[in-house]
Amino acid sequence: MARQGEDAGMAKAAKVKRQRKKKTKENKTRTVHANILYDHAKGEENPNRHYANNKIKTTKYTVLSFLPKNLFEQFHRFANVYFVFIALLNFVPVVNAFQPELALAPVVFILSVTAIKDLWEDYRRHRSDKEINHMDCLVYSRAERRYVEKYWKEVRVGDFIRLRCNEILPADVLLLSSSDPDRLCHIETATLDGETNLKQRQVVRSFFDLDCDFDPSKYNSIIECEKPNNDLNRFRGYIIHRSGRRDALYKENLLLRGCTIRNTEEAVGIVIYAGHETKAMLNNNGPRYKRSKLERQMNVDVFWCVIILLVMCLFAAVGHGLWMFQYGDKRPVFDVLSPEGTDLSPIMSAIYLFLTMIIVFQVLIPISLFVSIEIVKICQVYFIHQDMDLYDEETDSHLQCRALNITEDLGQMQYIFSDKTGTLTENKMVFRRCTVAGVEYSHDANARRLAMYQEMDSEEEECTSHGGTLPRRDSVTSHQSARVVLRSQSTKSHRRTGSRAEAKRASILSKHTAFSSPMEKDITPDPQLLDKVNECSSQMDFMRFHSQPMSQLPSDLSDIIDFFIALTICNTVVVSSPNQPRQKVRMRFELKSPVKTIEDFIKRFTPSRLTSGSNSSSSSSLITNRSSNKGCSSMLSSPSAESTLTKLDEERSPRGLEHAFSPVPPCYDGRAWALEEGELRYEAESPDEAALVYAARAYKCSLVGRLPDQVTVELPHLGKLSFELLHTLGFDSTRKRMSVVVRHPLTDQITVYTKGADSVIMDLIKPPDTGNSKGKRQKKIVYRTQNYLNLYAADGLRTLCIAKKILSKEEYACWLQRHLEAETAIQGREELLFESALRLETNLQLLGATGIEDRLQDGVPETIASLRKAGLQIWVLTGDKQETAVNIAYACKLLDPEEEILTLNADSQEACALLLEESLHYIQAKFLCSSADQAAKTFHTNFAPFEIYPSSSPSSSSHTAPFMVHRLGLVIDGRTLAYALDKSLEDKFLAVARSCRSVLCCRSTPLQKSMVVKLVRNKLKVMTLAIGDGANDVSMIQVADVGVGISGQEGMQAVMASDFALPRFRYLQKLLLVHGHWCYSRLANMILYFFYKNAMFVALIFWYQFYCGFSGSAMIDQWYLIFFNLMFSAFPQLITGTLDKDVSAETLQQLPQLYANGQNSEEYKPYMFWMNMIDAFYQSLICFFIPYFAYADSDVDLFTWGTPITTLALFTILLHLGIETKTWTWMNWLSIGFSTALFFTVALCYNASCPTCYSPSNPYWTMQRLLQDPLFYLLCVITPVAALLPRYFYRACQGTLFPSPVQVGRQLDKLPSETRRNILSLSRVKVGSPLSPKPPFLSLTKPTPKSCNKKDQRSFPSSKTSQGSALQTDEKRGQRSPLGPTDSEKGLSDLCTLVPTEIDTLPYTKDAPPLSGEQQPPPTKDSGSLDKTLEPSDLSLSSWITSTPLLTQTDSIELNLPPDGGSQCVKYTRNSEEILKSDHTAHPAHRTEQVAEQLLHTTL
Repeated sequence: MARQGEDAGMAKAAKVKRQRKKKTKENKTRTVHANILYDHAKGEENPNRHYANNKIKTTKYTVLSFLPKNLFEQFHRFANVYFVFIALLNFVPVVNAFQPELALAPVVFILSVTAIKDLWEDYRRHRSDKEINHMDCLVYSRAERRYVEKYWKEVRVGDFIRLRCNEILPADVLLLSSSDPDRLCHIETATLDGETNLKQRQVVRSFFDLDCDFDPSKYNSIIECEKPNNDLNRFRGYIIHRSGRRDALYKENLLLRGCTIRNTEEAVGIVIYAGHETKAMLNNNGPRYKRSKLERQMNVDVFWCVIILLVMCLFAAVGHGLWMFQYGDKRPVFDVLSPEGTDLSPIMSAIYLFLTMIIVFQVLIPISLFVSIEIVKICQVYFIHQDMDLYDEETDSHLQCRALNITEDLGQMQYIFSDKTGTLTENKMVFRRCTVAGVEYSHDANARRLAMYQEMDSEEEECTSHGGTLPRRDSVTSHQSARVVLRSQSTKSHRRTGSRAEAKRASILSKHTAFSSPMEKDITPDPQLLDKVNECSSQMDFMRFHSQPMSQLPSDLSDIIDFFIALTICNTVVVSSPNQPRQKVRMRFELKSPVKTIEDFIKRFTPSRLTSGSNSSSSSSLITNRSSNKGCSSMLSSPSAESTLTKLDEERSPRGLEHAFSPVPPCYDGRAWALEEGELRYEAESPDEAALVYAARAYKCSLVGRLPDQVTVELPHLGKLSFELLHTLGFDSTRKRMSVVVRHPLTDQITVYTKGADSVIMDLIKPPDTGNSKGKRQKKIVYRTQNYLNLYAADGLRTLCIAKKILSKEEYACWLQRHLEAETAIQGREELLFESALRLETNLQLLGATGIEDRLQDGVPETIASLRKAGLQIWVLTGDKQETAVNIAYACKLLDPEEEILTLNADSQEACALLLEESLHYIQAKFLCSSADQAAKTFHTNFAPFEIYPSSSPSSSSHTAPFMVHRLGLVIDGRTLAYALDKSLEDKFLAVARSCRSVLCCRSTPLQKSMVVKLVRNKLKVMTLAIGDGANDVSMIQVADVGVGISGQEGMQAVMASDFALPRFRYLQKLLLVHGHWCYSRLANMILYFFYKNAMFVALIFWYQFYCGFSGSAMIDQWYLIFFNLMFSAFPQLITGTLDKDVSAETLQQLPQLYANGQNSEEYKPYMFWMNMIDAFYQSLICFFIPYFAYADSDVDLFTWGTPITTLALFTILLHLGIETKTWTWMNWLSIGFSTALFFTVALCYNASCPTCYSPSNPYWTMQRLLQDPLFYLLCVITPVAALLPRYFYRACQGTLFPSPVQVGRQLDKLPSETRRNILSLSRVKVGSPLSPKPPFLSLTKPTPKSCNKKDQRSFPSSKTSQGSALQTDEKRGQRSPLGPTDSEKGLSDLCTLVPTEIDTLPYTKDAPPLSGEQQPPPTKDSGSLDKTLEPSDLSLSSWITSTPLLTQTDSIELNLPPDGGSQCVKYTRNSEEILKSDHTAHPAHRTEQVAEQLLHTTL
């Protein structure tokens, strides 16, 4: 008894303790119990009752909360509050100006329009929610002892759910059981991150060894895990069993809501997070709202309008007070007593009148402007969405606008920050070459294969562009291909998608396996290495047969086999095969565009329930891939771009067809093994991993199976070997490597295989013991491998090092103990696991290195060149190593071989400070020479209209001085960047970086990327755009003014965080140069027009005050006053704001220089607001006084005189819009006609129906009488003409005498297309133009970058020297040089004004010094006459567009601090080419030859 009492006491104490502990822990963890234990309990007793249910609600409003909530949101806008205040003020009898009810009309109308728009959006969200909440799933019921169907919304935390193949997960579920014999479950996470490759999830370890099916009724464990959060890649917790045993839980055990079960017939799990607490919902933020630069500028002018309003009201109030005062004690006849019946003093009258005037002049603040801008932006977004040029057929994805209110910012960008991998490159990794044990294998045949793909690509494009398909070849495959096509149609016939076009799109999209186009996987092995692999494995087979120890194998051979084993198993690749019983069934047929959210996903398809397992639905997954036919046309019937069928998931005959369609690599004899291996599919999480596994497979080292605890590999001669997988230490961006710990089946040793970035692996290599031959060999291998790595990087290849380490049993046991402690920790688990990995990955033995090519996307060099010409500064921020990044930068024309390159690599803060100081001195010494002033003068006489300033917002007065951008490139690595971003050095870094034409930051972390963007945006006060495709770019995308995500191979995280999503980098050109330019131009002009229109109308009443004793009365009927802006003049400006195009899309793309118009805010400068205001006051004077004098001595009543004024104001305003409209469409004409008709209809009806509405005034029959009066028609002609004459005259003079670049572009648009093409092509042949911010170079053969470094073989500086002449002319007399002008260009070249341009400084700036001793080429004299298509009036145009050839010069400067702290030195190479005078022979091109190459060592 005592014992029991003691136990009870202890239990009670423990309970109190637990409760206390629970309170402190409550914030950090959640405890999940199984609901079936509490089925019969009351609701209060269920411990899971506090957690969110699975019903989702993404709507903002309910029926009751809609009105208050929506009004509250709308009153966040200052303008709306102001107008409600004015309307309420009108209810005060002393100061009211209009009928109170009438004054409310505009405000109510505006608020209603916005409310209806919000309501419609919310209703759509509600419908989507309802659809999702009413999907069904199987939930275990204790009462019925089986799984019953329930709606998603009825699922609760703690429920057991049974999931079937192809079903979408309703909540975040912990996996407790799987029908898979290896206790795995495969999921596809496309809805969360866009990745189409399968991920493996594992059953919780303690449920691993269940012999029978999982029975929920026997479950009695408790789960402790972290609170709901939005980190998709993290889940921590543990499960406590009745026995007290604890098992750790990882992200591998959690299935996330929105994912789809694949390859697994059945799985059971318990719900951990439901509804809004699931990770998918916590990540779903929807579109974001930012304020655009134009809107910020507009708010300043709204403030000025308020000031003008107050000044006018004050003026009127003082006038009224004085007017009352002059009567003295005699009360005027018309004076009205105050409500109390007493007289009002002049001062009180003035105060009341001040308030009355605010009501009368309220229109000066444009109430409808805000709504109009919203409508116009939505229309602009719609038209951008509809642009077929921004649609990518290969991925079937459109541009997405995710932020609806910053479209005009696209036209004002100044800096672009881009990621490299997947943004500039395709993220298609192709294995190119490798080095093993210090020997390099160049894989020449593989290089030829890749070259063939490129040829095939271009041929394929030609075929499709001509519209014909290639002739069919008579071969076996042609019949099979026909069969397959029929099969594909019948498969799809029972689907919801009907059209063949959609089927084709779907088949293109359902790329069967990520990262597995034939280009990536059909690798041609290097014969020499293949022989060595065969030799090695046959020796090992022999030794195994004779039971000899493997240690006797020669070390060079053992390194080779270890190298390939590492490639095969050191990854997380999932293997799937079509002849397995659980076939992978795809459901991608109905997917039309990248899916942004789970809701999106579900809207498009319903999960097919497979009761008897996935075999019953033998739906074949067709794969078409644009690149799939390249290089294998001999095998395929019709290598058209439309549908080359490379593989087919067939269950009945998985072999025959598969073999027929497996492309055999060219230059290879297609042995049987290649085809057999083709059966296996590799589901890789990254393209690098896939490339290496396919490379190993080419050498017959194939990954054939992966389970949680073992990896099966097939090796030549040795057959299948199973490696016991002890641990996988995953890749992370800090360690930059991944490792696997395995037990080797042949040697029984515990081996660590590591692969990772060379920058880290090389530092972890065990220092070789040079005392013995083995050590010497190791040293040689390290030295040679480093050299080859440098060469690979110079070729622009991505490099990875492969290493291994053999652990003794004691070492492993010691490491394992601490590793297990780290695994079971809840607090700080990541840090502990990280430290554990660091302890293991030391003293490695280097095996070799690989070079993988990441191919540039189509059109990237052209896009970058075009954006450059548009005056955009492009910075590339990449995590890649320096040499690779530099070479990709050269390939995509970010860096020019003619540029100097500053390379900053420092080991400490002090060294970095010194380097930055030196760079600044160098730039000043080289570019800021004494002749600057003189150069600036000559420069600006020719380039006057094209000065490009770093446009800055009005607030940034400190940065308004133009800055210089020189012909310099800056390359900086991650470590140096970390120092440079320090508070003390950031200004210096910025000073150096902003002077360079392009900046390349290598090895930068995601955080550094965002810090660089933030630094440039905040310090330079410029508009920034960040573009990226992966999760590592999210922070940079969110920090920039405009974030662009690329829906590429790295998933959708970047797209989710972005404002705009593009399928390809090249679409950025049209998005910015065309749509950005148009959106900015339209909105800027619309805002200015609004201010003008309202001011002009209000001023009419202001002039009348001088004639009515400032009494606040108006000669315009109050109906017209209220509805003039709201109805009569509203529609035309909306049409113009949506459709106006100042320059055609073609011209904007061919003359990117026109983009500077938006960068410098040319369309909306502060002075333009005041010019418009002055113009408005002038026009109102004309519209007021011409009718005033016309009716001066007549006996017309007030409204008969006021109505013509209203009519004239309307005509003037509409004609003013006509002058400002650049593109006329039928919509513009219709809107103006409609506005006029509406005004007259309302006026006639109102004047006919209201004889005694507002006594004493009487508007009856006014308009009808006016329409019978000839004087009215005369006024309608004379007044608008007189009012608009100054504006029209100004526009005409400015357009003729001082045209802006945009007006020149508009002139070009008016020319016949042939003439325009000639002029534009001339601007390209003559490269460069006064418009151009970048003088390009006459260089046909790009000098090859050559690398040199004598100090340290391991650090590879990017000092570029150029060799060879920059221009080579054709020696054959009869053949024309590519640069010889054609007949149509000869005349134009005579018009070309030769301006003194210079090389090192771009014409961005006021101070542009030329090079000393610069030589100008003479003008090309040619007797050819002008092309007949050119009118004399067009000649001035050609002088805008054409300009001179320029000198070329190559400089390279490299700033490197020697490690020993010796004297600081700047190394710098110059290679100048002089342009010689052209001989007057058959080719007028200038001949250049290399004159001198000087190597200058300048010690600073």
